[in-house]
Amino acid sequence: MTQAFPALLGRADNELSRLEAAATTIAANLVDLDDNAARKDLDRGPLTGRTATAWQDATAALTQLWDGYGMLTALITSARTVRGQRRFGDDERSAYIDQVLGRSITLSTTTVPLARRGLLGAGQVSTTCSPAELLSAMEAAFRTAVSVATWAGERWAKLLPETADAAARLAHLRSLTRSATLDEADVRLGDFTATLATDPLGCDDNTLDRVQELLDRADAERTSADELRETLSRRLADAHTVATRLADAARTAAAAEESVAGRFADADIVRIGGPDLRPDLAAIDALAAAGHWALISPRLAAWNRQATQRLAALADAAARNAGQLSARNELRGRFEAYRAKAASRGLAEHDTLVPLADQARATLTEAPCDLDAARAAVAGYQDAVAALTSAREGLR
Repeated sequence: MTQAFPALLGRADNELSRLEAAATTIAANLVDLDDNAARKDLDRGPLTGRTATAWQDATAALTQLWDGYGMLTALITSARTVRGQRRFGDDERSAYIDQVLGRSITLSTTTVPLARRGLLGAGQVSTTCSPAELLSAMEAAFRTAVSVATWAGERWAKLLPETADAAARLAHLRSLTRSATLDEADVRLGDFTATLATDPLGCDDNTLDRVQELLDRADAERTSADELRETLSRRLADAHTVATRLADAARTAAAAEESVAGRFADADIVRIGGPDLRPDLAAIDALAAAGHWALISPRLAAWNRQATQRLAALADAAARNAGQLSARNELRGRFEAYRAKAASRGLAEHDTLVPLADQARATLTEAPCDLDAARAAVAGYQDAVAALTSAREGLR
């Protein structure tokens, strides 16, 4: 045995352990990918255009993944068998090292036509790689398959509800009137729906915007001036109600932000941003006052979309900031409860608990407060109290 054998054997053992751990993770990820709803929809097809091309590449990547997983697990099983055999001499060690660290995996074997061989040329040429190289290739293949499935799933999740909403609105307007504008919207929406079903990656989102514009126009054409004025007046009044809610939500979010300012790290505080929608609503009010009702509907719809998003953002900011205070207060309460428990058992001044209590108290009272550190400190104190209590009770 050469002096390099022990070092190489250690490397091979470490690599085999790494490969076994990787195989377990790969198996879980492949199952998750196999169960992915978008992947199943893509497999069912039929697909066209950009999606068909992308999924063809992804399917090839999936095949490569499963083939690679089979080769990897076969190598791991074989290598582990060799490593565990009772007789493990120099020849076995060398074979084992070559198997785990060398180019021991045959990816493909190609027959060389006789006309292309030299006298000393081989009849078959094999493409090989090491287990580590196989893992790298599988990682790239996984990224390809996941990216296509994820992208298509996101497109369907976003566009299918919007398409359904447009179809429902079109059907409603069809029940009220007939117009060339609706006919054009119907054709555009039908083409878009067909494309979305087979080529989500190739869909043009602007088509739906154009359909909505046509529906807005058809709606405006259908409605008489008086009906339009009445409808938009109600919608404008509703918008002012929403504006009041926005003001209340902004005050609530500002109060929540102020309550955590200085108490937590700036990076953990959700800042309140976003546009001021009051000037836009005032502009719509001016159009209404001037009697330009036909111009109001698209502007009011856009304002309502922004207002809805703004309300959601303010509520989220308030909840997340308030949640930090709640989390800290809950940790303080839990810490005090366990301090009381320790005191009731005569453990408050125990050498193990005193530094842990000091650390927990510091993380809960310092500013800015690091919630992760506080959770860890309180959990450490809690575990120590539980352990000491259990030990003391065990001595009784």
